[in-house]
Order: sequence, then structure tokens, then C-alpha cells
Amino acid sequence: MESVSLFPITPKIAGRLPEEILAVIQNALREDVGDGDATSDSIIPAEARLDARLIAKQDGIVAGLDVFETTCLLVDDRIQCNTIVREGAHVKDRDLLAELNGPARAILTAERTALNFLGRMSGIATLTHRFVQAVAGTRAVILDTRKTAPGLRLLDKLAVLRGGGQNHRIGLYDMILIKDNHIDFAGSLSEAVRRARVAQGDLQIEVEARTLADVRTALKLQVDRILLDNMSLEMLRQAVDLNAVLPEERRARLEASGNVTLQNVRSIAETGVDFISSGALTHSAIVFDVSLKVIN
Repeated sequence: MESVSLFPITPKIAGRLPEEILAVIQNALREDVGDGDATSDSIIPAEARLDARLIAKQDGIVAGLDVFETTCLLVDDRIQCNTIVREGAHVKDRDLLAELNGPARAILTAERTALNFLGRMSGIATLTHRFVQAVAGTRAVILDTRKTAPGLRLLDKLAVLRGGGQNHRIGLYDMILIKDNHIDFAGSLSEAVRRARVAQGDLQIEVEARTLADVRTALKLQVDRILLDNMSLEMLRQAVDLNAVLPEERRARLEASGNVTLQNVRSIAETGVDFISSGALTHSAIVFDVSLKVIN
């Protein structure tokens, strides 16, 4: 492989994924490969080729097959990857996910980075799917948070989507979320909202409410969303009732957050909230077990 540390985006790769995600993959390969795969390049003849199979080693939701394939192609775009299952599919232990063929050195060089992406994304998608299934039949939508691995946010949030959840704000720039520290600096919730509207009138505004009094104030201010922080089930129900008596055009979307688990998420959903956000989707998902088996 020439200029292995560069991992250029060839015409075969361009457009497969957003440029920001391609950059993440390139950085991951540079981190792992450096100026070359010392082991493979020493032992395996440059002309050698191999066939391999990508195998699931547990039940769950597979996510990131396109990222896996693109990682391989960035190492060498002569690698052929035939995907067997669709993205977001529920797979079982020992299911065949994809078949690979190509230069042996390149496949073995790409293997660990490609599997790391696929395992992390599938783990997040699998956990997200479990949360989504737990609230099925209610109005609640499962949201992620900004509690993602630094540098991997776009991939983590993509995995949530592929597990059936939805994304909250991507970063600090695409929504205003007024929390307790912001309110303390402004002097009041009303003043914090006023300042936000003056400075960023084109962005949605969500405010954090820790009490029902906060909820009443936020509703009077007609914000877009209210984050119901660590409230009991009874408080959540009361917040839903306060919102429901308003004319539809004045209602806020209500988001429950804080200490959400698979054991209590159904009860939270049944209070009638619109959204349930959980950092666990991305910070506590167990990596999905998947392996690449060489068959010749």
C-alpha cells in the first residue's frame, strides 16, 4: 500500500458517507496504522489475496456496515465487500453479515478499526432498540444526548437512528437548551429565555424544569420544549396535565430525562411525555460482538 498513512478518498469511496464521517474513519486508521502494518507487511506477500466472512457472535441490531466497508476501502479500494444483511436488521448469533475478498495485507490492516466501528455502532443500536421496544404503543420517542465518545458523535448518533431512536441536538450550536447554570447567571428563567430569543431567535428553545413551578413558568413563556429533569412519575403526570389544558398551539413538547433505565422507561412513557432522553444509549452500550473469519 502506498502512502498508507494518508488513506485518500478515491472516486470509489467519495459520496458513500458524509465528509465528516469519512474524516473520522481516516483519523482512526491513522491512529492504528501509522506509517504501516509492521506485522502484515513483514509476513504476508504483497500479492496474496484472501476471502473472509464477517460473523455476528450475538443477537442484536447490526449498524455500521457501510462504515465497516468504507474503512476497508480507505485502506485499499480493491477490497470487495458483499453485504448479506440490511443495515439495522435484527441478527442472531453466528449469522453471516458480509463476505470479503481482496488483498490480504489490506484486509488484515483494516480489520481491527473496521470491527471497532461496527461493534460500537451495533452495540448502541441494539441498546436503543431495546429502549424503543420497551415504550412501544406509547407516544414517547426515545432520544439520545450529547454523552457521546469525543470525536465519534456523528457515528454514535447515527447508530441511535439505526436502532430506531431519534437524535436530540447534535451539539451546542443547533438548539438552545437552558439549564440551571444558565438560569442562575441570567437571574431568572424568564430573563434567560428573553436573552436567548434576542440572540438566537431562529433556534428552538428548550428549558430545564426541576419543579412544577418551573414548568408553569416555561409554559407561560411558550418555549418549544421543556426538559423535566429527574422528576417522579407523579410530577411527570402533573406536568403533562398542565401542558394538556393549554390550547394546542401554546403547548410545549415535554421531555423526561434523568436516571432512565430499561426497567423504568415504560412507566415514564406511560405518563404521557413526548420524549425520553437517555445518555446510556451512547455512554453505556456494550460493544456488539462481531468477528472477521478468514476462510482461505
